Amino acid sequence: MTSRHSTEHTDEHTELDRKLRRRGFLGVAAGATAATLLSSRPASAAAPGTDRHGCRPIVPRGKLGIQLYTVRDQIQTLGFSAVFKELERYGYDSVEFAGYTQGTGDITLRRLKRLLRDHGLRGIGSHVGYYSHDPAAYTFATQLEKVLDDAAALGVPHVGTASSPDRYGRTVDGWKRAAEDFNTYGAAARARGLKFYQHNHQMEFGFAEDKPNVRLYDVLLAETDPELVYLEMDIYWAFAGKYRFSVRPDGTPAPFDPVDYVLAAPHRYPLFHVKDGEHDEASPDGYHMVDVGDGDIDYEHFIGTVLKRGRHRGRPADHHWLMERDDAVDPDANPAGSLSSARRSAAYLRGRRHP
Repeated sequence: MTSRHSTEHTDEHTELDRKLRRRGFLGVAAGATAATLLSSRPASAAAPGTDRHGCRPIVPRGKLGIQLYTVRDQIQTLGFSAVFKELERYGYDSVEFAGYTQGTGDITLRRLKRLLRDHGLRGIGSHVGYYSHDPAAYTFATQLEKVLDDAAALGVPHVGTASSPDRYGRTVDGWKRAAEDFNTYGAAARARGLKFYQHNHQMEFGFAEDKPNVRLYDVLLAETDPELVYLEMDIYWAFAGKYRFSVRPDGTPAPFDPVDYVLAAPHRYPLFHVKDGEHDEASPDGYHMVDVGDGDIDYEHFIGTVLKRGRHRGRPADHHWLMERDDAVDPDANPAGSLSSARRSAAYLRGRRHP
């Protein structure tokens, strides 16, 4: 005899499947997989006139950016202008902000906007906290209008959060409540001509505490309005999630491939974080970070697949690829320094050998 609890569980799971099916994500939620992308990069023969990396840009012209968190130490030491000059020299087209001062003291948004223009850069996005218990904190939950005013003044088309949707707990209902918040922020952003987005880490791909067969990322996708809430896939953390959460708590397989999420709804992914990692059994995430092009993520395949197959209503979706390395400022992990990581990663993504 079916219990009331199991009936409710089945009904809720069916409703989630219905929403995912309507929004194109059911194949991903069910564990559909594409070609394995996290194997070692194949040593394929180069085409005539090309080097090992193909000597063709992996990222299309005008679409290469950087998350400024990567070079936060240099901004604090040298200032925005000097760092923007270096980023321009490396061939970056855009930047994503993680705060508007970065330890430099007072700087106006007008000044930042002018510095971007002076160095041929575009502000493409901005990370802001989701919520805080301090009502005076600068977050979406506490100062929504101020957050949107600043993004509009700076001229960034996307403004979002890298905070986890765990505000109300790691349950299905908790993430539904977070999705309601995100829909609210997305509607307010759209009214200003902006797009609100959510940036993932690996824990978004874990399972609900109350429904361990439900992946929480699927709840977020199903419960947010695709015309209001966009996604910034951090590709490294998505693969770390694939490594860490390929099996449900009950031991049943739950494979997924990050690229399938993008292909299911390419218009929802205007921004990507491009960071690389090497397989590392000593790390709980399965990898440790390295400069883009030095690790195990096959970016030629990933980005090429999205560009070839990621079409929305018959037209290519507009994607921006933002280099990031979280530990670039750590001398133990990266003795060459953060600007070196920015330079070497840009060279790889622009189709050149690492300098």
